Amino acid sequence: MIVKSIQDIIPVPVEADGAVHAMKRILIGSGDGALLFSMRMFDIAPGGCSPRHRHNFEHEIYVVGGSGTLSSAGEEYLLHPGTSVFIAPDEEHQLRNSGTDTLRFLCIVPREYE
Repeated sequence: MIVKSIQDIIPVPVEADGAVHAMKRILIGSGDGALLFSMRMFDIAPGGCSPRHRHNFEHEIYVVGGSGTLSSAGEEYLLHPGTSVFIAPDEEHQLRNSGTDTLRFLCIVPREYE
């Protein structure tokens, strides 16, 4: 078993093209012995966004703080604490912080993606 505190995990900038004011922490990943999934936490500052992207695997998101929007397939969805999202493989998507506080969300992906 591994137990960690978020204070012990140093955030790193999201380096993908199109990412703006976005930071990532790997909460649990391959370095911890995770065999199937990685759990990550993202912080997007006001006015920031994730890159618009797609990938060949599903992933799940859970919003824990702030507010924003998720755009996908020409639709926009409001995000707020307590919102959960399933993103299917190959579905293009982007998250934007539309609020005044940091948009914070958990993102679960296959371990190989990390």
